[in-house]
Amino acid sequence: MTNQSRVDTARIAEHNQSRKDALELDYQALAAKLHRRGVDIEKIKQRALRFAVALPSWAVGTGGTRFARYPIAGEPRNVFEKMEDCGIIQQLTRVTPTVSVHFPWDRTDDLVALREHAIALGLSFDAVNSNTFQDQPKQLHSYKFGSLTNVDRATREQAIAHNLEVIEAGRVLGSKALTLWIGDGSNLPGQQDFAQAFERYLESARQIYAALPANWQLLIEHKIYEPALYSTVIQDWGTSLLAAEALGPRAKCLVDLGHHAPTVNIEMIVARLYRQSRLGGFHFNDSKYGDDDLDSGSINPFQLFLVFNELVAREFGDPAWACPAYMIDQSHNITDPAESLMSSAMHIASSYVRACLVDREALAAYQQSNDALMAHRCLKQAYETDVAPLMAMARIQAGGAADPIQLFRDIEYRKARAAQRPVQARPAAGIV
Repeated sequence: MTNQSRVDTARIAEHNQSRKDALELDYQALAAKLHRRGVDIEKIKQRALRFAVALPSWAVGTGGTRFARYPIAGEPRNVFEKMEDCGIIQQLTRVTPTVSVHFPWDRTDDLVALREHAIALGLSFDAVNSNTFQDQPKQLHSYKFGSLTNVDRATREQAIAHNLEVIEAGRVLGSKALTLWIGDGSNLPGQQDFAQAFERYLESARQIYAALPANWQLLIEHKIYEPALYSTVIQDWGTSLLAAEALGPRAKCLVDLGHHAPTVNIEMIVARLYRQSRLGGFHFNDSKYGDDDLDSGSINPFQLFLVFNELVAREFGDPAWACPAYMIDQSHNITDPAESLMSSAMHIASSYVRACLVDREALAAYQQSNDALMAHRCLKQAYETDVAPLMAMARIQAGGAADPIQLFRDIEYRKARAAQRPVQARPAAGIV
């Protein structure tokens, strides 16, 4: 590496050159296969080059569980070091140009310096996130019994004030959205009046919404459970939609793939929210049992493809299509976070590209004729297409690496960082 936070471009070129011949053969084979289906691979590659998903600042450090956290040597200790790791991920994958930061975890006394640091690394800022699900040092009022919905007005006002501070920080950084997620709810039947708690939420959220800059959006994130385990105030997409419609046109719904019951049809939620013009964004991850925050595509890759199938259908069919905010939201407990984020980003981008391969005209015809099996096969043909050569070529064309994870290991990035960033004895929390 030429400096502490960039990979030497000559090293990337050397890496790509060593794979050039085999990759070219695979790419031409895929091009011929797609041509027989009436698909121009170069047009699809252009779509791949335009795709982007944001990185979460908190996910470049190791996560944990309720039982333990196992930090690794070389993980970032502050937001500036987090940006350095995000910069490497972007440089190698070329699909993660923005970072979503979280306050107060990422608090700094010099936001302008942070913005300039990001620009130097080839990054900019996605939505900013507030934290009213944890008590912070010197905080006057506890969120033990809720924040924006707390029965105590002073506690609600404290939570509102924090969100206003986060909006101001985002304005300095160049963000255009605030993600609003709260853990408010109840743990025992009878603990909370459901209707009054929702009204308190709306009262608080209206003040936050009113403070948004004119070109911003408020992304309302729902979650079925945890830390409130009996009831959650904003527990599903229906409640999120009710809140968004009560607040105004710049309030949108954010869908975290892990924030639903295991059998919920998330791709149908996409279609419903799009119809209401309230589809604001996605947090990508995967799950086996609940809100597991596993690597995207590691458990149910077909579901992710089906989500993108709905999104791409709207993108292709709506001239006024506005792409939702895409972000990874994961917790990496046993893997190198940077490697998991690169793997997830590449899988998410590949899922989008596969969805672009669906024969929309044929699919519509099968649907109109009630040919269930052929309609399903139409989707599976796109899903089962190996687009790895296309994605690698797109990365190379954009200046990235043919195999980002392998190059990340070859340059021994983590080993170099370990000498500069010793393991923290009591690392800060960072799981959402």
